[in-house]
Amino acid sequence: MLIIRRTTTDPYFNLAAEEYILKNFHEDTFALWRNDKSIIVGKHQNTLAEINQDYVRDNDIKVVRRLSGGGAVFHDLGNLNFTFTQTPKDENLINFRKYTQPILDVLQLMGVNALFEGRNDLTINGRKFSGNAMHIWKNKVLHHGTLLFSSDIPDLSSALNADPHKFEDKSVKSVRSRVTNIREHLKEDIDVMQFANRIEQFIVEQNPAAALYELTQLDLDRISDLRNSKYATWEWNFGYSPKYNFKKVMRTAGSGIIEVNLDVRDGIIQHAKFYGDYFGVLDSEEIEKALIGADHRTEAVLGVLNTFDLSKYFANLTAEELLPAFF
Repeated sequence: MLIIRRTTTDPYFNLAAEEYILKNFHEDTFALWRNDKSIIVGKHQNTLAEINQDYVRDNDIKVVRRLSGGGAVFHDLGNLNFTFTQTPKDENLINFRKYTQPILDVLQLMGVNALFEGRNDLTINGRKFSGNAMHIWKNKVLHHGTLLFSSDIPDLSSALNADPHKFEDKSVKSVRSRVTNIREHLKEDIDVMQFANRIEQFIVEQNPAAALYELTQLDLDRISDLRNSKYATWEWNFGYSPKYNFKKVMRTAGSGIIEVNLDVRDGIIQHAKFYGDYFGVLDSEEIEKALIGADHRTEAVLGVLNTFDLSKYFANLTAEELLPAFF
């Protein structure tokens, strides 16, 4: 087994590194890593339906889609992530207990009664501190999990506090759980990196043939290419979302109530419709038609709205004032 250390906290790079290692390393691997503030959404989720967009924007929180399924999770520097890539010798590829057991063992040695509960969660006193997910590629498994050690819980709650009434779709929704930080339950005062060292040491002890592997410059260059071409793109992180219907009602001071309805597929607006008690000199159907084919993202929608004199369609309203009704 190769122990791969990664010090970067760039979420785009770290998610790209997982795919690169899975598909290019023949050996089994283990890695511990951290991300700056970010939301990592499951492969099959509708990103916009999982996040509090205003909070994410105002707090400069990155949003990244991962390879594996499951729900959305919040990362910050108080959260430690672990990843195994393995070629199992048995046919049971989906085995959450197998890959989370080392974490439980470490915590038990530290005097913490951590348990595996539900489908893929680790808990302490009934409160979740680790969510886990898997991706199968050919005959290989990528298992990764979060370990809330000293995360900012209010940030976590606020960033994932999406409005459930805005979207109708068939994507997988995250299930919110009561959470806790590992540090609150330890008998000794250590920081997240000291905790990471405990885990790495345990993995090495359990795998005598384990060897430390430093990513080469070629590795880093290829991961960076994958980061830039996939994991840092709107197309992967938002456009990959399943087909969904979006609706939002906004009350404006100058134009009354405006309701925006969108049908979106692959992140692209297929149909748009305005409802409400607003007044306008010109018919807003012109704007509805212009929105078809635009990406459902801020820059694209604003670009369409700015081609019109909005005050003639929605009395006393500017493009910037109408924009929040689309998100």
